[in-house]
Amino acid sequence: MVMRIASSNAYDLTIANINAQQVQLANLQNQLSSGKAINQASDNPAGAALAERLTMSTTQITSQQSALTVQQNSMTQIESTLGSSVSALQQIRTLVVNAGDSTLTSANRASIAQQITALRNQLLGYANTVGANGVPVFGGLGSGAAPFADTPTGVQYNGNSGQRSTTASSIPSTMDGQAVWLNVKSGNGVFQTSLGATNTGTLWTDSGTVTTPGSLTGDSYQVAFNVSATTPPVTTYNVVDQTTGATVSTNQPYTDGQTIQFAGMSFTAHGAPANGDTVNLAPSTRTSIFSVVDAAAAAINNAPNSNVLTQNISLALSQIDSSISHLTAAQGAAGTLLNQADSISTNQQNLSVQITTDLSTTQDLNMVQGISSFQNQQTSYQAALQSYAQVQKLSLFNYIG
Repeated sequence: MVMRIASSNAYDLTIANINAQQVQLANLQNQLSSGKAINQASDNPAGAALAERLTMSTTQITSQQSALTVQQNSMTQIESTLGSSVSALQQIRTLVVNAGDSTLTSANRASIAQQITALRNQLLGYANTVGANGVPVFGGLGSGAAPFADTPTGVQYNGNSGQRSTTASSIPSTMDGQAVWLNVKSGNGVFQTSLGATNTGTLWTDSGTVTTPGSLTGDSYQVAFNVSATTPPVTTYNVVDQTTGATVSTNQPYTDGQTIQFAGMSFTAHGAPANGDTVNLAPSTRTSIFSVVDAAAAAINNAPNSNVLTQNISLALSQIDSSISHLTAAQGAAGTLLNQADSISTNQQNLSVQITTDLSTTQDLNMVQGISSFQNQQTSYQAALQSYAQVQKLSLFNYIG
């Protein structure tokens, strides 16, 4: 079988091959100039799609890191504000202790009460602290206005109670103000002692302690004192469960400084009760730090030296200590969130490095290999041109001539 190839066909085929080599040479030159093996999707469709996904991941991480920085700054501000709040409460505690000095006059205590009120207002300012983004840091789930309002009935929370959870890429930028400032237990945290409203003796007590947690009932109790008409008088007391009406004990002897214990609780009683004087014990309730400070200032303001003042100071110190512990715990929680933010940032940076490496592997050009391919293609292209020039001269007319 004889196949005849026309000269024109051979020339066209050769030109097409030369053009293809020229395009390939241009592509290699473009890769060398850009340093990228993939400059357009047609260079490597699968690789281009992967590079696009990796680029989007890098952009997302950059955005998350920027948001995390804002959240860290806000939480740092929260931690610092809580530290300042603890310092203010410690100053209040010192003033309350000073108010118990028996040499002070009512005017002296009124002055102390004013100082306590000033520090209380300072605490309210801390609670309404606004972050750099204009959002109150104790606004909970979000509040544009000041979350705490000072009303005639006490400080009210107007924020959105609750707090966002930590995620793999973020931490909360605010804290739940209601949980931080309005969730302190009254009394000693388990129960609260108080004197009867009609007491006439010099009786007062400490804030009490829990002796046997397993024996606590959660009921309210009353300790009633009886003073005999004999000479000398004999003082005894009865304990009644006010919740159930049951009598716990009767005719128990009392002496000044005695510890009275029942139902897993105990308190120390001081002074001389009058006949019919009482001490009431009730389960602790939730109160606000502002209410604790307001009650302390009110108890001290113009108060004379009396057992009632001593009782109120004992209660105030117990509740202020509880408030300090509560704010310190919140400050610790803020520190924990900052540690989590550091871990998130480190993980994000490591992930960013890995993605950058993968992106480089996907789309960056191996320069040594690229230069070698370019040189080989250039040599091939030059050989094709030279061979075409030589073949083009070969024809019958050239031979006859």
